Amino acid sequence: MYWVSVALLLFSVFAFVDSAIRREDAYRAADKQSKPFWLIILGIAAAVNLFLPLLSFLPIIGLIATIVYMVDVRPALKQVSGGGRGGRRRGSSSDGPYGPFNG
Repeated sequence: MYWVSVALLLFSVFAFVDSAIRREDAYRAADKQSKPFWLIILGIAAAVNLFLPLLSFLPIIGLIATIVYMVDVRPALKQVSGGGRGGRRRGSSSDGPYGPFNG
């Protein structure tokens, strides 16, 4: 049970740090809640995972908030800010089978 608590804490801290390094305008462009909102929610989730036992209901609520950020908000922020490997967005409408169409 100890390792599950540590894993949940690391997961929520990772989400908190990820939300902290994203730009504020990316949250608005992705039509998600504001950056301070997610910092507060994920910070509380990390603190709850740190101080309360896993069997209470608050860490479960924090886990749900962290999962929502990781599967919904984070991908939207990455898409808006062009985050991905190489910094180039793939699948542009002007891409041909061998790269960008310049014609």
